[in-house]
Amino acid sequence: MTQERVAYVNGEIVPESQATVSISDRGFILGDAVFDTTRTFGHEIFRLEEHLDRLYESLRWMRIDPQMTKETMSDLTMEVLERNLPTVDEHDDTWVTQRVTRGLRVAGGDIQSAADRPTVIIECFPIPFKERAHYYRDGMPVITPSVRRTPPDAASPRAKTHNYINLIQADMEARSQDPNAYAILLDMNGNLCEGNGSNIFVVKDGAIRTPKSQFVLGGISRLTTLDLAHELGIEATEEDIDVFDAYTADEIFVTSTSLCICPVSTFNGASVGDGGMPGPVTDRLQKAYSGLVGIDTVAQYTRWLE
Repeated sequence: MTQERVAYVNGEIVPESQATVSISDRGFILGDAVFDTTRTFGHEIFRLEEHLDRLYESLRWMRIDPQMTKETMSDLTMEVLERNLPTVDEHDDTWVTQRVTRGLRVAGGDIQSAADRPTVIIECFPIPFKERAHYYRDGMPVITPSVRRTPPDAASPRAKTHNYINLIQADMEARSQDPNAYAILLDMNGNLCEGNGSNIFVVKDGAIRTPKSQFVLGGISRLTTLDLAHELGIEATEEDIDVFDAYTADEIFVTSTSLCICPVSTFNGASVGDGGMPGPVTDRLQKAYSGLVGIDTVAQYTRWLE
């Protein structure tokens, strides 16, 4: 596809190459911004309402006024998506992201000072199916780095902000050990927490467990998976999970917007369960997820391995 993507920036839909923000924008200078991202399945957007609910909760926590109703944000998101769909291959899909910063820095102002108008951006970006396809054949290596997840009493992980330094440091450490690894951080008590855009689940004796929502971003894919587990009669709980639970798990998988449900092959270098990819519970949930969204979420990746 050679057509250029477009983005919404403060009232205008422009070619992506012309979508710019000021060097004085607080989102750029201070990370003073929030965002949310969903994706399409078969070019149809997935659970936009839930993602916008989370976006507006993050905005409330950050005390940023987007000066735009949720309904308007939804309408603009759909317009940007429709304008970008001609750039998406028939068998591919796209991320769809909204970003809101506090706006421009005020000269001479204090740390909280900003101009009256926020910066609002809506963009699309292709999902890298080919680059990630091997995770569905080989499984995902997970490493718990020495970097701990920022605790809720410092900055709530339940808000999706632009400040990703904690997660970036964790990813860099994990990938210095294995270029294909995903970092899953521990909390300050040594329990499993979350990774960059991903939630973790462990499976033991047919039941699934995932960290408590107080300590992680409430992933929409995580919530979808919990709902599917209940529908399938799979016991599912939110609780503290330590590394012992991971080392002795029958299966481990991660959930994310783009990956949906992806099996984990190793945990800190140790094989997970009997090494089968995916395990039986993970496989059931993957199939249920595919049924929900109307496409084979695994095949969308593995077709690139053929």
